[in-house]
Amino acid sequence: MPVIGFLSGRSPGEAAYLVAAFRQGLGETGYVEGKNLTIEYRWAEGRYDRLPTLAAELVGRRVAVITATGGSLAGLAAKAATTAIPIVFTSGGDPVKLGLVASINRPGGNVTGVSSIFAALGAKRLELLRGLMPKATVIGLLVNPNYPSALPEARDVQAGARTLGLQINIFNAGVESDFEPAFAAIVAQKMAGLLVGADAFLQGQRDQLVRLAARHAVPTMYVVRDFVDAGGLMSYGPSTTDAYRQVGVYTGRILKGEKPADIPVLLPTKFELVINLKTAKALGLAIPDKVLALADEVIE
Repeated sequence: MPVIGFLSGRSPGEAAYLVAAFRQGLGETGYVEGKNLTIEYRWAEGRYDRLPTLAAELVGRRVAVITATGGSLAGLAAKAATTAIPIVFTSGGDPVKLGLVASINRPGGNVTGVSSIFAALGAKRLELLRGLMPKATVIGLLVNPNYPSALPEARDVQAGARTLGLQINIFNAGVESDFEPAFAAIVAQKMAGLLVGADAFLQGQRDQLVRLAARHAVPTMYVVRDFVDAGGLMSYGPSTTDAYRQVGVYTGRILKGEKPADIPVLLPTKFELVINLKTAKALGLAIPDKVLALADEVIE
């Protein structure tokens, strides 16, 4: 029975639905955990500095494949730990610029995966948020400074802000204790709205971030619909659950004998705008018809 390693920067409780999607992908290739496959789980729980040690544990366990999820740093830690064991990653940033693969179509080496390109969509999310508040002049951006895509994403958002005639104020949150002070500063500086950056740690704290945005009445745009399902205002991006399902499929294909170097990195083909009308009403926001017309799903 093959053993695979599941390495994640996230936490097991909040990411349970993503593990389910991963198992679904494995099932599509004929693998079922506990039946013809064993999975060793390693969770960093938002502490990215733990990832190298956790990756080394899986290498020592001599797993057949390492699935590195919950942010780009998991993939980078796995790649640094082994050049022999196949690695399948999920990444919200550019996997070539991050150094995960040589190219999208021909990854090379022992690494391939799925890129959601969350960090490259910052300017688009800003444009959509501005559509709700055409008179806004200052928007906040919440990022995790410990995440490699934070700086490129901030640059992308700032470039988009210049085009729209907006000012961007950046707020850092690398641990849970940073959230309350960050939102206090967001309110004190009278941000018209807020973008939450593309980071697995921040995604893992979706319930707390949604509660803080509601408590302080801050219209907030998120990276994935998970936040909107939890009561957030709006999101724009590809499906995270589908990315994990695809990682499961890739892992199964490698177990059947395919080489990571020959499997192109998968990029998303669909991006969805999701709006929560109940949250908009609570914030006293009237969603313009032109924004509603762009929505792929409206939660009432």
